[in-house]
Amino acid sequence: MIIRPHWSYSQLAQYLRCPLQYYFERVAKLPRPFVASGMALGSAVHTSLAEYHLHVQQNQAVPDGHIQQTFVTALANQVQSAPIQFRNGETKSELIDDGVALIEMYLSEPPPRNIVGIEQQFIVPIRNSAGEFLEKPLVAIVDLLTKDESGLTVTELKTASKRYSDNGADRVLQATCYRHAVEERFDEPASVTYKVLVRTKTPTLQEVEADRDFLDAGRLGDVIETVERAIAAEAYYPIASAMNCATCPFYKPCREWTGRQPVEEADPQRQTNRGRELVAC
Repeated sequence: MIIRPHWSYSQLAQYLRCPLQYYFERVAKLPRPFVASGMALGSAVHTSLAEYHLHVQQNQAVPDGHIQQTFVTALANQVQSAPIQFRNGETKSELIDDGVALIEMYLSEPPPRNIVGIEQQFIVPIRNSAGEFLEKPLVAIVDLLTKDESGLTVTELKTASKRYSDNGADRVLQATCYRHAVEERFDEPASVTYKVLVRTKTPTLQEVEADRDFLDAGRLGDVIETVERAIAAEAYYPIASAMNCATCPFYKPCREWTGRQPVEEADPQRQTNRGRELVAC
């Protein structure tokens, strides 16, 4: 368990995506009244594939249906903290069917080899482009770490409704965070590959490499320093977009926000689902 102040990709990405959402969740600590179905599915898929990778690492046979059942159980466990918000027309059974189909597609691929770590956590220092250390370290938890004759490879698993663009991974700050963490820990070069489980009628697996160089780690430190200054200045404001707002659990307090006073509390029961169905599966 991490106790000391630190930075993670999820914290950084949330502030860059919407500073006000960052404030609601990480400063005001408002409870999430629901979890979007896509996020719930992705989390449950990660849990089940981590179980699969553990069997592979230990050279253990995987019982029939075990990974699929792990997914179903993980999805059900999420509802204990907040109900799932389904997309318009989406049902619980369809979400389960989609997740199982993605998992079975992944299981049909050759298993990973030479596994070094599964859901492994790294705590490493961060430097800016001037080589100066930042006060807070970086915490990274990688889905899968393997090693072969070419070196270390971080594999990040993603679920998505459509394929990544050819250079989509090159713009993802997460790859910079994870490559930096692994290289700091092992003191050797590492690469980052995204395996995207595409949630289409016929599921597909897309593999995308994230191109990085030695300058990216310094740029990461510069970005974090800038975000730290913005947070110290209490620069919390909404970034409204279809992508940000459609599944945001803080829609109600966001609409009540004026920028002149902080939101002290919010009643999760007053959250508006905006035409979407909130159910517990």
